[in-house]
Amino acid sequence: MRTNYAGLIDAHYLGKTVTICGWAHRRRDHGGVIFIDLRDREGLVQVVCDPDREATFKTADGVRHEYVLKVTGLVRHRPEGTVNPNLRSGAIEILAHELEVLNPSLTPPFMMDDDNISETVRLENRVLDLRRPPMQHNLRLRHRAAQSARKYLDGHGFIDIETPMLYKSTPEGAREFLVPSRLHDGQFYALPQSPQLFKQMLMMAGYDRYYQITKCFRDEDLRADRQPEFTQIDCETSFLDELEIRALFEGLVRTMFRDVLSVELPDPFPIMTYADAVRLYGSDKPDLRVALQFTELTDLMKAVDFKVFRAAADLPGGRVAALCVPGAGGGDNAMTRKEIDDLTGFVAIYGARGLAYIKVNDATKFNEEGLQSPIVKFLKPEVLKEIVGRCGANNGDLIFFAADKEKVVNDSLGALRAKIGHARGFATREWKPLWVVDFPMFEYIEEHKTWAARHHPFTAPKDGHEAFLATDPGAALAKAYDVVLNGWEIGGGSVRIHRQEVQARVFDALKISPEDQQRKFGFLLNQLKYGAPPHGGIAFGFDRLVAMMAGVEQIRDVIAFPKTQRGQDMLVEAPSPVTEQQLRDLHIRLRSVPVVG
Repeated sequence: MRTNYAGLIDAHYLGKTVTICGWAHRRRDHGGVIFIDLRDREGLVQVVCDPDREATFKTADGVRHEYVLKVTGLVRHRPEGTVNPNLRSGAIEILAHELEVLNPSLTPPFMMDDDNISETVRLENRVLDLRRPPMQHNLRLRHRAAQSARKYLDGHGFIDIETPMLYKSTPEGAREFLVPSRLHDGQFYALPQSPQLFKQMLMMAGYDRYYQITKCFRDEDLRADRQPEFTQIDCETSFLDELEIRALFEGLVRTMFRDVLSVELPDPFPIMTYADAVRLYGSDKPDLRVALQFTELTDLMKAVDFKVFRAAADLPGGRVAALCVPGAGGGDNAMTRKEIDDLTGFVAIYGARGLAYIKVNDATKFNEEGLQSPIVKFLKPEVLKEIVGRCGANNGDLIFFAADKEKVVNDSLGALRAKIGHARGFATREWKPLWVVDFPMFEYIEEHKTWAARHHPFTAPKDGHEAFLATDPGAALAKAYDVVLNGWEIGGGSVRIHRQEVQARVFDALKISPEDQQRKFGFLLNQLKYGAPPHGGIAFGFDRLVAMMAGVEQIRDVIAFPKTQRGQDMLVEAPSPVTEQQLRDLHIRLRSVPVVG
């Protein structure tokens, strides 16, 4: 039907007759000559319809936006002064000899080059939205990223193996999507949150290196970076230690950026412990493009009379920390009182009950003459001197304070660091990857007065930390690692437990009874008895990784048919009611919810 893609026609085809197919992107009538910009997945080419060819011209006169066309014509130079250097085809045009309308189109709800379309309109008309050049670019970039990953993993001995989508319900953290069984009354499958247990069993089965690019499912409240169904690059290896695993998958990330964006990431990636990441940045996924760091003040505030700081410092699990912003306290770049008030409202989103600050007018005077703030009068000069010294503050700087439970301080001051850093020029424009390692094995759930696995209960403790499992679970660190890029966690994994006795000790620390162990994980635990190899792996959030490569904020812009933040597909109108007969087949009765039929 065609000889070439429209967007690939260039000066190499001068003097040749070609046949192309695509959509009418624009149509212009310039004094009796009709110009049609024909678009296909490779780009645009200008088609000229001359009135000398009566049938072709008549057809062109009836063409409208998004008509599907077939054009046969001669490739020739564009007239002088009309060359478009932004297009591959910008130096040529096609003089139409034949023009056929393969399919007309209704007037579309938006133009394909319109950048100001509401997301609702885009998702309701997703097929048309996918025609737009930005979406074509994003999904082709996604394809190249997947190709690069597969090529790297294939080249390093990995085997692509599929794992089941209809799975057993297991408590891995997030709420699961359940699928009722028609054949087994009252029983349910679950859609997998990850292939975690299957990939471990593949290592026990001797496949040594596994991967798949697969869908995973979580029934949780959604944000811009979350979807109920999402894609992972899921990997597992045998007989590699933690350092070898990290080196192998660091190579994967570096290769993907080289192949897709022609970007060379740092080699090797820097490494930071979880404790240092939280201490310096308030986050286990710090954005290292932002140069600002926290200053720890908890110990200093245990001896002050200022109740706000003293109470937080004395609180079990409390913290007082500062963030020094150079130049924000004086001079041309000084923050206004309104800006500070707005930031106070901003940190309240993260649970902060206020935002104390000190403007440094004279860093040598530790009183209200040198330091400007309502809180200065409550702090002794020696304390103010220590604050200024620890922060490394100079004249004209502004110091913000957070004092509360550690999580509130970390979340609020961490968000403030990112917001100020990017808004006021403290962030570089580069790729800053990072390994975060040595995560705690457990986190304490105050509501239930019990310990929970921070990652999952199959993560191995660091060597020598098995002793903490029974005596002090909070002190146990895990052989767990996350790879972070520009403030986003793009991948995470761990070395797994491969010895039955260690797994039993972890379950004891989690207060999971032998009966619950067997009921929930018996299919995995039974395999540990038959010579499980040392193994570990990682999973990368493919949607987020591609979104970062494409330079878009929302992962919906790199997924062909995404859901909204309410988990709805506005194109096919899912979820939707089902018939009474369908429910009966599944032995389900709904409570006060209408059904179809």
